[in-house]
Amino acid sequence: MKHAKVGSVMTSDVVSARLSVPFKEVARLLAEHHISGVPVVDDDDKVAGVLSETDLMARQAEAEDPYEPPRRFRPGAFGRGARARRKKARARTAGELMSRPAITVRAEDTIALAARTMAAHRVERLPVLDTEDRLVGIVTRRDLLQLFLRSDEEIRAEVIRDVLVGTLWLSPGAIDITVEEGVVTLSGELERRSEVPLAVRMTRMVDGVVAVVDQLGYRLDDSDLHPDEPAVHGIADDWLRKL
Repeated sequence: MKHAKVGSVMTSDVVSARLSVPFKEVARLLAEHHISGVPVVDDDDKVAGVLSETDLMARQAEAEDPYEPPRRFRPGAFGRGARARRKKARARTAGELMSRPAITVRAEDTIALAARTMAAHRVERLPVLDTEDRLVGIVTRRDLLQLFLRSDEEIRAEVIRDVLVGTLWLSPGAIDITVEEGVVTLSGELERRSEVPLAVRMTRMVDGVVAVVDQLGYRLDDSDLHPDEPAVHGIADDWLRKL
C-alpha cells in the first residue's frame, strides 16, 4: 500500500535564517512572511535548530527591567532553567536564541508519520530534510490536512485496488464499498472471519479515510483453527476467487 509522502505536500520555498542572523532581522522575517517560526541553518544548509515567536518573546521577557529587583533576589533565580533563561536574555543572533535539537522529518516520510511527530512534540511545523540532511522544505499542520481533501471516488478506488485485490486477493466486486465524506462502509460477506479485521484495519490505513464502518460478515469461523491444522483452502482457491 502506497502512502502520500511529506514531499508531496511540503512547501519548497522555505524561509530560513542563518546562525548569525541578528535578533531584529529574525523578527522582520516572521512579520514580513506572516509566519510564526523559521528553521535555523548552517552554511551547509543543515538544520541546527528552530526559532519561533515563543523564543523571541522569551528573550524579551527575560530582559532587565529597571523597576524590578535584581534577578538574584527573585524566586526561581537559580538552577538550570534560570541559567537558560538568562542566556536567552543575552542572545543577539538566531543561533544563540534558537531551540535545539530541531524536530524534523524527511521528504520520503509518510504524512501519517509527520502527523504523529507533530502531535508527539506539540509543534505546528516541521523542517523537511533530504537524504543528506539538508533543508528542502517545511511542512505545517495545514499542509498535512490536504490528505483529507481526496475525493470519495479516489478513496474508494484505492480501497478496492490495495485492500480488496492487493491484500485480500478478492475480485473488485466481492464486497460492497461505499465512501461518503471520507467515511468508508464495508458490507457483504467474506470467506473467513480472520479476514474481517484485516480488511477494516487496512482500509483505515488508506490516505484520506476518516473512519470505517464495519458491516462485514463471514462464511467460515477460522478463529479456533490451530497452526498445525490443514488450511481450509489452497493457493489455487485464492486465484480462483479473483477471477
